[in-house]
Amino acid sequence: MKKLFIYSLALLPILYGCGQGENKEGSAHDHHEYVEEITEEDLNSPKSIPREAHGQVGTNHVTIKYHSPGVRGRTIWGGLVAYDQVWVAGAHQATSVEFSIPIEVEGQQIPKGKYAFFAVPGKETWHLILNKNWEQHLTDEYAEEDDLVRIEVTPNQVSTVERLEYEIIDAQGEAGEIVMRWDTLEVKLPFTNK
Repeated sequence: MKKLFIYSLALLPILYGCGQGENKEGSAHDHHEYVEEITEEDLNSPKSIPREAHGQVGTNHVTIKYHSPGVRGRTIWGGLVAYDQVWVAGAHQATSVEFSIPIEVEGQQIPKGKYAFFAVPGKETWHLILNKNWEQHLTDEYAEEDDLVRIEVTPNQVSTVERLEYEIIDAQGEAGEIVMRWDTLEVKLPFTNK
């Protein structure tokens, strides 16, 4: 499986390079989205597997790297993931989000670069956080003063998602969303390219 993962990442420049400059309607390169597929072996693994999601929002290439835990019959919200505590929004290392150009989130300017993506789940609403310290184990070194942005969102109910997953959505023009889904919930962090 590791070889497959490495090969799939090695193909990214080829996949992203092909067809640039083409403007064919319905082209596979319209959104430049790459989400690694989960194998049956991964789905049943008790481990949290490393995954990546890539997406193109206007002129911004967004990369998310994270570890994907499974539900495996457990109570996730208010159980495995405590309410009202900062959560790594994945497992093991902090989930990282990298923007190739500056963005804005609810009026806050964020320079291009790599950030940690944290969440504070609540029973009714969540807080989603972009934090300067992307290279840390879980939330061991989390410091609120390193937060660049913290927004309040309301989660949506979805059909059960066994493995935590991220998606980058090109909403329209230079607007996009980072979407995290796991168990029966989905949360979105909207942003605009600057």
